[in-house]
Amino acid sequence: MNVEPLMTRKVITIEKDDSLLAIREIFENVKFHHLLVVDGQKLIGVISDRDLLSAIPPFSEKECDAVALNKEAHQIMSRTLITVDAKTSIEQAGNLLLKNNISCLPVISPQDTVEGILTWKDILNFYLENKEVLLKEWLKK
Repeated sequence: MNVEPLMTRKVITIEKDDSLLAIREIFENVKFHHLLVVDGQKLIGVISDRDLLSAIPPFSEKECDAVALNKEAHQIMSRTLITVDAKTSIEQAGNLLLKNNISCLPVISPQDTVEGILTWKDILNFYLENKEVLLKEWLKK
């Protein structure tokens, strides 16, 4: 089975020049942990909520480091991109996540545009929801 039915298609992308303040506001209002950074339509990086936390100092509600929040996405994004396409097998995607110690895989079209994102949670949910069927298949081998 491939990753297409598991991936999240509704992906929020940000531009390379978006501020960390804007990125923080996005993360505060959504339940996911990764943003894909694009330049036009081309994927150029990934920012996780952990990347953001590392880039800005701890702050109280009254004060925040304005210099840190005015940094731009391209200054903190991960540039080493490990991507898959929608036809990549779930097993191969899982192996990529583990081998590279990452928590998400952008799903890219043949034209190099973002189609979706796949996380380790998507794969784990798939295996948990299908454990009986998968166990039967494994026992047949």
